Amino acid sequence: MLATSLLNRLMVLEYGLAAGVPAGLVAWHYAVQFSRALWGHGSDLGRRRTPWVIAGMAVLGTGAMLAVHGVTRLDEARWPALLELVLGFTLIGAGVGAAGTSVLAMLASGVAPQRRAAAAATTWIMMIFGIVVAAGTAGALLDPFTEARLLRVAGGVVGAAFGLTLIATFRLEPATAPVARAAATAGPAPSLREALAEIFADPEASRFTLFIFVSMLAYAMQDLILEPFSGLVFGMTPGESTRLSGLQNGGVLVGMILTGLGGSAFRGRLPVELRVWTMLGCVGSALALAGLAVAARVGPGWPLAVNIVLLGLCNGAFAVSAIGSMMGLAGAGERTGEGVRMGVWGTAQAIAFGLGGLLGALGVDWARTALGDPASGFGLVFMAEAALFLAAALLALFSRAAPRSTPSLRSAGT
Repeated sequence: MLATSLLNRLMVLEYGLAAGVPAGLVAWHYAVQFSRALWGHGSDLGRRRTPWVIAGMAVLGTGAMLAVHGVTRLDEARWPALLELVLGFTLIGAGVGAAGTSVLAMLASGVAPQRRAAAAATTWIMMIFGIVVAAGTAGALLDPFTEARLLRVAGGVVGAAFGLTLIATFRLEPATAPVARAAATAGPAPSLREALAEIFADPEASRFTLFIFVSMLAYAMQDLILEPFSGLVFGMTPGESTRLSGLQNGGVLVGMILTGLGGSAFRGRLPVELRVWTMLGCVGSALALAGLAVAARVGPGWPLAVNIVLLGLCNGAFAVSAIGSMMGLAGAGERTGEGVRMGVWGTAQAIAFGLGGLLGALGVDWARTALGDPASGFGLVFMAEAALFLAAALLALFSRAAPRSTPSLRSAGT
């Protein structure tokens, strides 16, 4: 929330940087995550995962504070501040990759197959809930905005996140972790190259990887431009735009809960049964983004908050369905474990998020220059995102996404 929403808005509107600068920083932090498959493969070889989660959160928090400090120095020493921002976002990417991949691998290897979708959905719901609480609290505490206040608020968010991580992971992993027991009984594990070859030779896994890329590309293009959009077109303050981001994430949270209760995510069914929910979420997201394109033309008279909440609801519906499919397919490998598969899909997501954020921001910059109207630039990007979501819906329609009956090496020891 701090890196992709608040700092992005501050760099563009408060410090006068081109939107491509924060977009490039966010893209770089996703580029750092290209090694997710390597981290997941390491977990599959029998390493404990809890230390990776804690260390990843520590690195993430350090990077976040460096990035916030760098933003506060942009007026007095721009180039040193930009270097500090690059270092901060590098650490953010490394921390997110290490902690995120390890959490997903822990879920996939330590939870019974019929409960993986529910476990993943619950994890994502709690993550979104945390973002909503952080965005709402930070937005309220930031007004009136000062740099000293920004540093204090950021420090509170980072400290709270790390403290909760320590509490949540305390004695979570048994002395003999399931992954270690499975690795000891399953025989020699494949090399990283062999594991990747098996994944990309699997048509189901390959199609799902493409779906993850396209849908997350569409999602990421909105991530860095919504707050500048609310400020430039609707005249919102930093606190108001941050609270708007909280409304969107609140919509995502509600969408996840409703989809989980109304569909099959909380009933342990197969990923193929989640396909309809995935399609509906993608189509709904496309319609909501088309509404934002209209909002760019209409201006302050448009019910922006309602539109943003609807976008969040549809994003949550497609996300929880995709997560359920991901967890079901994670254990479908013949020799590959859950960690490397989650790492591959995490890498696809990272590539999509990096490209999406950068393309969205650069698209707005280009359109503003070419058309001479910020509203038209935002509208064009929103329509491009809508088209990508429709393409993702088609991929979901033609994907069978049913896991094979081959048991997972990781689940062999549970």
